[in-house]
Amino acid sequence: MNPAEFLSVIYARHCQRAFTSETVSREMLEAILLAAGQAPSGKNSQPWHVTVVTGGKRDQLSSALCDAYDGGVKPKPDYDYSLMPGPEQWLARARNCGYSLFELKGIARDDIPARKAHGRENFEFFGAPVHMIFHLPAGSERGNFLDMGMFMQNVMLGITAHGLGGCPQFSVAGYADIVRLTLGLDPDQWIVSGLSLGYSDPHAKVNTFVPERLALKDFVSWSA
Repeated sequence: MNPAEFLSVIYARHCQRAFTSETVSREMLEAILLAAGQAPSGKNSQPWHVTVVTGGKRDQLSSALCDAYDGGVKPKPDYDYSLMPGPEQWLARARNCGYSLFELKGIARDDIPARKAHGRENFEFFGAPVHMIFHLPAGSERGNFLDMGMFMQNVMLGITAHGLGGCPQFSVAGYADIVRLTLGLDPDQWIVSGLSLGYSDPHAKVNTFVPERLALKDFVSWSA
């Protein structure tokens, strides 16, 4: 693969939120995860762990998460995802992304039932046949999360290179206790993120959504 071909995979990776029921082979998933494990980490610590959830267990986890969401259970993640409150420019981008997605899906800002249904799709894993749970030892520090982020990006690029789609989901990590209980994970494991993946539905309009990206000048400084 030449450099342009590799960069094209990076450009092609965008969140997909509708999937077909086509099965993803275990051999393909193993190949992606093995390659992702080449990610750098502090002193080669390789702190990441991922639990791949399919079949009946996938359905069980989705059902438990949907029950919590429908019941109004307040999310309680193991860690704070972001600064609160974040810088205004971050918040502006988040609002623009959310409103643009709602507009594409035809959801009015005051349509509470539709917005609720939109949120519920996270816990239905958007219909994806595979869900991955990424976790770290409790008490992990910022550097461990940095390592996990590089590993997850490798996974997502591997998914894209294999003609699959995916969507990372902190929303799933919001119900960390339910994830641990359903999957039998040790209580000393922090749930970092979920990731739904499978073959993207080519007919789903939502899969055409690509959020606006910053121009190079807005996030790069040069010092010489």
